[in-house]
Order: sequence, then C-alpha cells, then structure tokens
Amino acid sequence: MPARTLTRTPFLRLALLGDAAASGATGLLLVTAAEPLAPLLGQSTPLLHGASFVLLPYAAFVTWAGTRDTPPRWAVRAAIINLLWAADSALLLAAGPVSPAALGTAFVLAQALVVLGFAVMQWGALRRAEAGATPVCALT
Repeated sequence: MPARTLTRTPFLRLALLGDAAASGATGLLLVTAAEPLAPLLGQSTPLLHGASFVLLPYAAFVTWAGTRDTPPRWAVRAAIINLLWAADSALLLAAGPVSPAALGTAFVLAQALVVLGFAVMQWGALRRAEAGATPVCALT
C-alpha cells in the first residue's frame, strides 16, 4: 500500500503553488472587477462572481497542499481537478448557455490552457513522487 503522504519535491511545490497563485489571482480579479469585465467579456456578472467563489477556496486549498513538507497524496490528486475545469471551460464555449464576446472566448480559452498545464504538471509531479524519481525541475 502506498504511503498516504508524498515527499515534497521542488517540482511538486512549483506545480501546486503556481496553480494556487494563478487561481487566486484570477479569483480576485473576477470578484473585484466582475462588473466592468462582464460587458468586455460578454459574460454575466453572476457567472464571473460564481467562478471567483470556486477559484478562491480552491486557491487556498492548493496553497495549503503546496506548503506541506509532506503533502497528503489525496490533496495532490484532488488538485488534478484542473482537468475538469479545463473540460468544463471548453464545454461552456461549445454547448453552454453563454455567448461570450471575442475577448471572453479568448479569456476562457487562455485560462483553460493554463489550467490544463497545471494539471499536467501536477500529474507528472505526482507520478515522479510516487516512483521516487528525481524531480525534473531543480527550483527550490
């Protein structure tokens, strides 16, 4: 049976804390500037606020996981929820109840790509930590 915690590698820390910073910054932007952004993005203010209310607690959770010396394995796996966020972003544009402006479409696609990048980083870091491999990134 695998250990319940992981040894925090610099790459895992980078993946988690980078995700937390991006999620937190986006959440703060949406909660503080939803009204002026809504017409520019072609999105409703409640939708932007709703996204921020998901992003801010998620950012706090990923910050917590990224600052543990031995992050719980379940916490790192939960952070891979980014795959769902990226898929939901694509679905929102393809079949959702919204019709964003060009800037709104670009915003949703850009954040989906960033989120997908963090999911790939977190998955790779998790696999390396589970395998006991040397991290790819030597940042501390």
